[in-house]
Amino acid sequence: MLIVTTNDAPGYKITKLIGEVSGLTVRTRHIGSQIGASLKSIVGGELAGMTKQLAEAREEAMERLSENAREAGANAIIAMRFDSNELGGIYQEILAYGTAVVVEPLN
Repeated sequence: MLIVTTNDAPGYKITKLIGEVSGLTVRTRHIGSQIGASLKSIVGGELAGMTKQLAEAREEAMERLSENAREAGANAIIAMRFDSNELGGIYQEILAYGTAVVVEPLN
């Protein structure tokens, strides 16, 4: 699945517009990460456990985005974006979204 953040895909021609697609995941923070984050806030620095968890959540949202686009008949996603929210101070929502299209390589 070709995924780009631009409104077109250089080297490709859009032959069909399918529409908006998204991939969503909601995760709770691991208790170990929260304890580590609390301790780290005293001295400062990167919260490696939380960084890893958010990176995994983004990857999962991207996988779901690709799957939904594929099921809709697309072979590419243009204008892909991420959005995130904290829910209740405990949960992290990651949304990947974009426009599903069918593209063909330019010859």
